[in-house]
Amino acid sequence: MSERTPWWKEATIYQIYPRSFNDSNGDGVGDIPGIVKKLDYLDELGIDAVWLSPVYGSPDVDNGYDVSNYREIAEEYGTMADFDRLLDRLHNRGIKLIMDLVINHTSDEHEWFVDARQSIESEYREYYFWRPGNDDMPPNNWRSLWGGSAWTHDEATGEHYLHLFHEKQADLDWDNPDVREDLFDIANWWLDKGIDGFRLDSINLISKPDGLPDADLKEGLTGLNVVANGPQVAEHLQEFCRRTTGKHDAVTIGEMPELSVEEARRYVGDDDENLSMLLNFEHVELDRGTGARWAARDWTLPELKEVVNRWQRGLEGEGWQGIYFNNHDQPRAVSRLGDDETYRRESATMLATMIFTLRGTPLLYQGEEIGMTNPRFESFDEIRDIATIRSVEHAVETSAISDFEEVKDLINARTRDNARTPMQWSDASNGGFTNGDPWIKVNDDYKDVNVTSERDHPNSIWAHYRDLIALRDQHSVLVYGKFRLLLPDHPQIFSYLRTLDDERILVVLNFSAETATFRVPDAVEYEESEVLSHNGVRDDPSSLAGTDLEPYEAGIYRLL
Repeated sequence: MSERTPWWKEATIYQIYPRSFNDSNGDGVGDIPGIVKKLDYLDELGIDAVWLSPVYGSPDVDNGYDVSNYREIAEEYGTMADFDRLLDRLHNRGIKLIMDLVINHTSDEHEWFVDARQSIESEYREYYFWRPGNDDMPPNNWRSLWGGSAWTHDEATGEHYLHLFHEKQADLDWDNPDVREDLFDIANWWLDKGIDGFRLDSINLISKPDGLPDADLKEGLTGLNVVANGPQVAEHLQEFCRRTTGKHDAVTIGEMPELSVEEARRYVGDDDENLSMLLNFEHVELDRGTGARWAARDWTLPELKEVVNRWQRGLEGEGWQGIYFNNHDQPRAVSRLGDDETYRRESATMLATMIFTLRGTPLLYQGEEIGMTNPRFESFDEIRDIATIRSVEHAVETSAISDFEEVKDLINARTRDNARTPMQWSDASNGGFTNGDPWIKVNDDYKDVNVTSERDHPNSIWAHYRDLIALRDQHSVLVYGKFRLLLPDHPQIFSYLRTLDDERILVVLNFSAETATFRVPDAVEYEESEVLSHNGVRDDPSSLAGTDLEPYEAGIYRLL
């Protein structure tokens, strides 16, 4: 990697959801020793860093995003010795390790909260938001992201505590300097072990508005919408970076819902006092309707292009972002944005081409590189995602829906469980994930969609990802080049230029299952073109003039 820029700008980051990656002991749950067994696989793919979803001590209400002990490894994932082994073996391969740090809230089983709920006089009482009230009248009208009030009445002291998510995920009060000090100590404890940075969960929610006032909650809004980008977020994050990661060569990746480009500029920068990069949601929420959690809307390609262009141009020279379509909270992109049946390979490689050619750091999610698809959940009993479960239960309780069957199709399209089914390693039982009973169902297509079959074919989705990772390493223009959108109104084609000094790269993507004629705009002058990458849906991809693009065709061209 370049000596002149931070390592994370030129990296490809691979997210591992440990519960579903690889089970080493047959208990049906993935674990750290299982990850260690697959390091050769990650090395061969060519990734530079692993983002590891939470493995801390936790009652697992939200699969580890409810932390009860930040300085221990959950028993189901292994031991601290297993973690140290993983860290050492990744580093021996030149792969960095990024921890997922959940510090907007803790589990209600964390020792701070356990102590805080015992008495109004507890020294940890002011670590959280406690307010007077009764069961019928919470302190304000904020709603939880997953349905119901964002406040829970606690009988021990007769007061309510705030939780933007599940009631077992109590929000921390970052305005309390003692809270910040303890959180900085936790971060530094992990950095001193040698990890390479943090992905900060829901980090722009950490500063609540003064006085916690009632909000004008339009249909579908929750407490999350009300508190995002609060009054002290930038200051708290600058202090975090200055006191922790800024003292190391470490990356900070801020997950930030409800974020605009203008707000984003407050949080990111190349210095040691700002986040390294951020993850925004706008491009993955185009298909979400307003109102009920499961409301849907149709989206158009020009809408996606407008969002991408606004973020690409808006952060140019100002900050950096992570580029993604898939993660543990999102449905599988090939099912959501592509065609997971007739054109699974073509649309998966087209989406990959886009991820690796935008300005920002590519973040891949396990299974994306083999084109894993959304499963089909036929009954409510098959659902494991607490967000889905609570949302459905609340909708039934309030008579918004009659039962699961009424929203089954929407849930199958949206539930976070889509991303959490086990990694499909082979066509063996359970996709080679476990010898036991998996904690969540394995997708029925594992006999056809798996790592073994992908690695056996030179033109596979997996091979395309590997080649794109290598291509980005070889061409600085794909990392640092300026972005220029072409054909903004075309309903099928997404095309753009990346330029750096005298080098120009043209990206052409057919975002549809129909052929589409592409003509290089007259304003783009060139004499010849060289194909740097193509997803192989056309025998001769070299011609650009008046080209009829095949369904989901994707090409990367150097203009000469």
